[in-house]
Amino acid sequence: MSRRSIHVGLEIGTTRVRAVVAESSEHEYPRILGIGEAQSRGVRKGEIVDFNNASKCVHDALADAQDRCDKDIDQVYLAVTGGHVQSFKQRCSLALPEDTTIGNEHLDNLEVQAATSGIPRENQIIHAIAQRYFVDGQEGVLDPVGMTGRLLEADFQIVHGSLNRIQNSVKCVEACDVRVASLVVSPLASSMVVLEEQQKRDGAIVIDIGGGSTDYAVFVEGALAHSGVVAVGGDHVTNDICIALRLPNARAERLKIDEGSVSQTIDPAKAKITMASEIGFFGRDIERDFLNYVVRVRMQELLEIVRDRIAEDIPDHAIGAGVFLTGGTSLLEGLSELAESVFNGMPVTAARAHATDGPLAALKNPGLSTAIGLVHYARTYDAAPDDGSLIGRVKSLFSGRLRIL
Repeated sequence: MSRRSIHVGLEIGTTRVRAVVAESSEHEYPRILGIGEAQSRGVRKGEIVDFNNASKCVHDALADAQDRCDKDIDQVYLAVTGGHVQSFKQRCSLALPEDTTIGNEHLDNLEVQAATSGIPRENQIIHAIAQRYFVDGQEGVLDPVGMTGRLLEADFQIVHGSLNRIQNSVKCVEACDVRVASLVVSPLASSMVVLEEQQKRDGAIVIDIGGGSTDYAVFVEGALAHSGVVAVGGDHVTNDICIALRLPNARAERLKIDEGSVSQTIDPAKAKITMASEIGFFGRDIERDFLNYVVRVRMQELLEIVRDRIAEDIPDHAIGAGVFLTGGTSLLEGLSELAESVFNGMPVTAARAHATDGPLAALKNPGLSTAIGLVHYARTYDAAPDDGSLIGRVKSLFSGRLRIL
């Protein structure tokens, strides 16, 4: 019988802090035991701007999760987001003695090279993910272990971000007497539960639209080929509604959630939205086509930014499975159709978490994709211990080796 483990995923978002506790084994999908949430304060665009307030929110979310699952939380897998997160491709090579049989230790050496590659001194490596291997110039090698060669090479996707900004998030967690087992860039976590392995091989784009930022990841031939963060999210839509319709922020947020749409087709019977009077607010009617226009302009701009960034490195023909939208803001009506238009007719799917057991409402909520994806990541790539060696110190930055599928 395989050993069962408890893993916790924590996302410190702009609008919500979410903690997911799950139990799993090597041969079973994670089963969600509890979900803790807290309204986010002290976080802007996925980054900490008020340490004490953010720490309190993290504490409340973790305490809520503990109460719901009756499990003690002593470590978490923490999502990383924010405009400071960047990625680039790096080729690393290792010369081998004649007639050497390639082993895992040689792959470890390549990984160390990738993890110590040239990034700004003020930044920290988050992931060094092998995309493809080459043995003596031979291309298309999926796993070189056991092969014989004199030159081993690999292309890595290096994901890195601001050391200080990442450490601010880590310290928020540590202030709750909880250890960060590993850092995971948000779109990689989301992709663990919204994409099937075949879709990664066919080529897919995951766009996770949150409250304050939008994370994206691109998979080509089964490997992470590109990722990034745009510091624009659902709160920008709310702010646009505030300005265009002259509404208080709370009313604009509720209007976005209840009536937000990017559709250009309006049912004449629903052309007006009636906002009821409340204490401190006089009711009024809103023209639905104007509200939709305000929302559509912002979301189209966001999708175009993501499209253009990806197009710099990845051609359209490499994306066979299409675009997958997730995150809380992806619930806007008509967004899939708008994305299909922006991405030149690529198929677009409104994606939810799968390959997980747990409350159906949680799995259907795209706002939980990252947090649920973190426990999948934890199950698949448990953090390697830091044994004090160079390889151990480097490996402690990652949750195990991520390789080509």
